[in-house]
Order: sequence, then C-alpha cells, then structure tokens
Amino acid sequence: QVQLVESGGGLVQAGGSLRLSCAASGRTFSSYSMGWFRQAPGKERDFVAALSWSGRTYYSDSVKGRFTISRDNAKNTLYLQMNVLKPEDTAVYYCNTVHLSTMSPVGSWGQGTQVTVSS
Repeated sequence: QVQLVESGGGLVQAGGSLRLSCAASGRTFSSYSMGWFRQAPGKERDFVAALSWSGRTYYSDSVKGRFTISRDNAKNTLYLQMNVLKPEDTAVYYCNTVHLSTMSPVGSWGQGTQVTVSS
C-alpha cells in the first residue's frame, strides 16, 4: 500500500497563495494517477485536481486558472500550487490515487492539511 502525508496548509488572506505537498512512502506513485480533494465543514469531500501518470492535468471548474497540480517523481511528492485564494477554498485538503474516468478516490485517506482563507 501507499502511505500519503499532506502538508503545507495554513492561514492566508484572500488573494494569497499556498503550496500543498503530498509525500508518499512505501511505494512510488510515478505510475499512478494522483489527485487532490477537499472537504469543508458540513460538506461532502469534493474533487479538486488530478494528474495522470502521463502528465495530463484535470481541474474542477471552481479552481481552474488558479490552482496547478504537479509532481516530483524523484521525491515521490505531489504538489498543489494554490493562487488567488478565496474564502470558499477553506477546507481540509487530501491527496489520493484516483480513477480518471470518474475522478473518484481509490486508496485510503491521509490526515489531510487545513487551509483557511480569511476575507
């Protein structure tokens, strides 16, 4: 199994930026499609962005043009660069392997990292 640890969250003002990291251990994920999901209090966990093993990127409409997903295979780490953050981006962010056909998670969830955007 692949163990995932998210980090990089914090408190930021609207319009600011954060870069989230997802470090994998146990096995490399260079051959897997990976993605980011987020969950706000009282809401469902939603898809944010995905990156196929071949480098194709996918984004939810709410973050297109603001967020960028990337990876460093040598470091076995997935990233999410978040720019022009909005209060509605406030949530706990999680990474996971994904089915690209449905943008649904496949593996077990990590602890997530909290992102709070103040207005």
